[in-house]
Order: sequence, then structure tokens, then C-alpha cells
Amino acid sequence: MIETIVLDVGETLTSDDRYWQSWADWLGVPRHTLSALVGAVVTQGLDNAEALRLLKPGIDIPAEYAAREAAGQGERLDENDLYDDVRPALTAVRDLGVRVIIAGNQTEKAGRLLRALDLPADLIVTSAEWGVAKPDPAFFARVLQASGAMPHETLYVGDHPANDVFPAQAAGLRTAHLRRGPWGHWWADDPDVIAAADWSITSLMDLPRIVTY
Repeated sequence: MIETIVLDVGETLTSDDRYWQSWADWLGVPRHTLSALVGAVVTQGLDNAEALRLLKPGIDIPAEYAAREAAGQGERLDENDLYDDVRPALTAVRDLGVRVIIAGNQTEKAGRLLRALDLPADLIVTSAEWGVAKPDPAFFARVLQASGAMPHETLYVGDHPANDVFPAQAAGLRTAHLRRGPWGHWWADDPDVIAAADWSITSLMDLPRIVTY
């Protein structure tokens, strides 16, 4: 039985549209160009940040991030960035007595912005706040500490095989791969992903069914 559900953030709870659009505007390139490059790195199994390096070789991403913040063009996150199924799905699983944790590779600012949305979750935390990021096994050790349940009673939900499904499975957690966003769609039918994921889902509204299976 699933006692705790832990969810990734980008392209699991929130759309990355605004994130990539803002980077394209900051770098002065057409939004479609950056979007296409993100797709290209996804199909190669590379980190999304490689798309920025293709546009601007040698880019210092943390320095650019700081410059954007200083210019008032930094991270933004509000209700419009949430997928429509987020609130009803998380509410439904909590009503079933399941603990809900949100933990993904995000900045400290993103953590504050997420908590400001008052989501139906028991804990919201980011990799920057923990000081360790996926797919590092130490991240999933922190997940299990926060879970309050055994690994086989903890379900990690995400769209990214390399950051979510594979390392969560290696840590002994149950896993659900979400067909959402570039990573989720491109890798959904990969045999290794299918084998590693306990469940393959197309909506967070599948989660209440999973926790009562």
C-alpha cells in the first residue's frame, strides 16, 4: 500500500513554457528556436541546460540566472503555471489519507514560490534547499527521510526517466512515469522506462486509483 506520494515539479506539476520563453527572451533568440533545441537535447538524453549551451557556448548559467534576477526578469511561478489536474489530484490522494510531498530539482526561490501557492501538500522542498539534486542517490535518501514510510510504501512521480524513474527505483521506491512534457512523451515507450516504472500514467488523476489498488 502507498503511504506517501512524492512528486517532481517541472512538467509534473508545472508547465515549463514560461521558463523556456523567458530564457529565449533574455538571450535574444526566437522562442521556437530554443524550444526546438530543448527537444533535440531531450531526444539525446542530455540535460535541458545543454540547449542553452548550444545557443551560447560557454554560458555561465548561474551568473546569467543572477543577472536576470537583478534585472527583474527572474523566476516567476503562479497558478497559471500549474497543470489543471494538480489541485484535484493532490486533494484526492490526501483525502485518502496519503501523505503528499513535492520535491524536485528547483531553486530556493522556486521553493518559496511553490509554497506561496498553498498547494494541498504536507511538505514542499527543493534540491537547492536540501543541498543535493537528482539523480544523486542522496536526494532520494532525503526523500525517504521525509516520507515517513518504507521505500515500497513511497511512490515517486515524475516525467524524467534519468532524474526520476531510474534513481527512485534504485533507491527502492515505487515509481510512476508521467507522460507529460518533452521528456515524458519522448521516453514513455522506451522499454527500459516501461520496465523500471511500476506505473505509466497520463494524468495525475490516475494517482487516487494507484494508492487504492
